[in-house]
Amino acid sequence: MATIDGFTYRYDPPTDPASGAPTLLLLHGTGGDENDLIPLGQSLSPGAGLLSPRGKVSENGAPRFFRRLAEGVLDQEDLAVRTAELATFIGAAATQHGFDTGRVVAVGFSNGANIAASLLFRNPGVLRGAALLSPMLPFEPESLPDLTGTAVFIGAGQVDPMVPAGQVDQLASLYEAAGADVTLHWEAGGHQITRSEVDAARTWLNALHR
Repeated sequence: MATIDGFTYRYDPPTDPASGAPTLLLLHGTGGDENDLIPLGQSLSPGAGLLSPRGKVSENGAPRFFRRLAEGVLDQEDLAVRTAELATFIGAAATQHGFDTGRVVAVGFSNGANIAASLLFRNPGVLRGAALLSPMLPFEPESLPDLTGTAVFIGAGQVDPMVPAGQVDQLASLYEAAGADVTLHWEAGGHQITRSEVDAARTWLNALHR
């Protein structure tokens, strides 16, 4: 573990730095930490660099990336501040560890997916792509960024009790309107990561870095 800009994080370098492998920015869900999504990252892209920060906000002892006022009600002011902090952290970590900022792909689940979704809206160009697993629409931007050249994978459950399917469709539509290349993958279940969802995300990621 190490610390940059107040983020406790874990960095696992790529197996072969000369391979051009991506750096996966792993963003855990509520109650997770910097180790939670390491196995997922290794499964999605064996040999990739893994950058995994721990959320700086505590909700009754459970780490999160930003505050919420109630389930499904996000603290928008805090989300904006924490999104900016995460963008700064990515740049600082790239300087510290020498990875290519043009090849950073976020992989986030739930709360982690939501801050990655915010990062796409607020800081276009910071991410080459993002795999958003069980995300919600974090906010409706007043104007859309230019996400041309950015790839987005959205994995969602049709009966997710926390995120209505219509909200996921709206998120995908906004990214498409912004110019992103969007892949929307539906699962029959709820708010969870499934094996078939991981397989679909792996296929998407492999195609992104051919």
